Amino acid sequence: MANVRLHDIHKSFGSTGVIHGVSLDIASGEFVSLLGASGCGKTTLLRIVAGLESVTSGTVEIGGKVVTDLPPEQRDIAMMFQSYALLPHLTVAENVRFPLRMRHIGSRDEQHEKVKVALETVQLGALSERRPSQLSGGQQQRVALARAIVSRPKVLLLDEPLSNLDARLREDMQIELIEIHRRLGLTTLFVTHDQEEALSLSHRVILLNRGLIEQQGSPAAIYARPDTEFASSFLGASNLVPATVQQVNGSVTAVLSDGQQIPLPNDEKARGPVTLSLRQEDLVLGRNSEASLQGHVRTRIYLGARNRYVVRVAGVEMKVLTANNEVFQDGDAVSLSISPDRIRLVH
Repeated sequence: MANVRLHDIHKSFGSTGVIHGVSLDIASGEFVSLLGASGCGKTTLLRIVAGLESVTSGTVEIGGKVVTDLPPEQRDIAMMFQSYALLPHLTVAENVRFPLRMRHIGSRDEQHEKVKVALETVQLGALSERRPSQLSGGQQQRVALARAIVSRPKVLLLDEPLSNLDARLREDMQIELIEIHRRLGLTTLFVTHDQEEALSLSHRVILLNRGLIEQQGSPAAIYARPDTEFASSFLGASNLVPATVQQVNGSVTAVLSDGQQIPLPNDEKARGPVTLSLRQEDLVLGRNSEASLQGHVRTRIYLGARNRYVVRVAGVEMKVLTANNEVFQDGDAVSLSISPDRIRLVH
C-alpha cells in the first residue's frame, strides 16, 4: 500500500485543456472514487496516475516518490480496464499469471501460488483452466480483477470496471469489491460516472466537473451537503428551486415566485435570492391543505417499490420519490412538505 499525491495537475491535448490544476491526496489504503459526467477528466486523471498519459504540468507522487516521468511498469500500480482486456488464447490461470511473467516476479512455483491465492480471493479457483470465452461477463470481470491484484500492487486503479455488467451483476460486484478491499487494503482509485457506485464503494468521493474538483468528502457528507448547484443536481438529482429568503413573522422563510413559503432553520443567515436544493426522497407528498406547498401532479412513474411523481409547484416541476402507500393521479391537487433541516441552500 502507498499514498498517492497529485499536485497542481494540468493536462491539455493540443489547445484543448482537460485538467485544470487538480491537487489531491489519497491516503494509504484509502478507496477513493473519481465521479463525474463524460468528459469531466476523470479517466484522464486516472491514466496520469498510471503513467499512460503525461502531464502538461504538475507532479505525481506514489509512496512519497515522484513518478511523474516514470513509465507504468516502474510505478508498482495495477490497472483494471472497462474492457477487461483478457487474452483469449490463455486459460484463466495464465491470464492472471501474465503480469507476473512480464515483470519477472518470483519463480514459476511462486507465481502459481500467487495466482491460486488471487483466484480464490475472487472465488474463481475452480475455473482456473477455462478460457475467457467459456466464462460469463461477471466471471471475466473477476478474472480481470484477480489479474490486477495478483502482484499486490501499491495502488489499484479501476476504470469503470462495472459498466459492462447488468444490474444484478453490478450489485454483486459492488459487494465483492468492498469485501476484497477490506481483506487486502489496497490503495484504490476508482473511476465511475455512476453515483450509486461511488457512494456505495468509497471512503471518499471526488466530484469532478470540467477538469476541476467541484466537491469532495465522505459519501454521506457529499450527498447530504452539496455545496453547488452542479453537485446538488448530479448527486441524487435534487430539485433546484429559486426563492428569496426573508424574515417573516419572526421566522426565516424561503418565498417562492408565486408567494408560497417554505420554513427554513431559524439560524439560517442567508437573505435575498437563493437556490434551494430539495432531495426527491425528502419531500412528503400528500393532500394536506395546511402543508407548506401546494401543486398539481403532472406525471407518475411507477418504479416497483416506489413511485416518482413530477409535481408542478410555483412554475417549477419538482420530482418526488414516495412509497406505494397512496397513489396520486395526473392532475391531482397535492401538497408538498419538507423538514427545514433537510433543505440546502446552494450557489
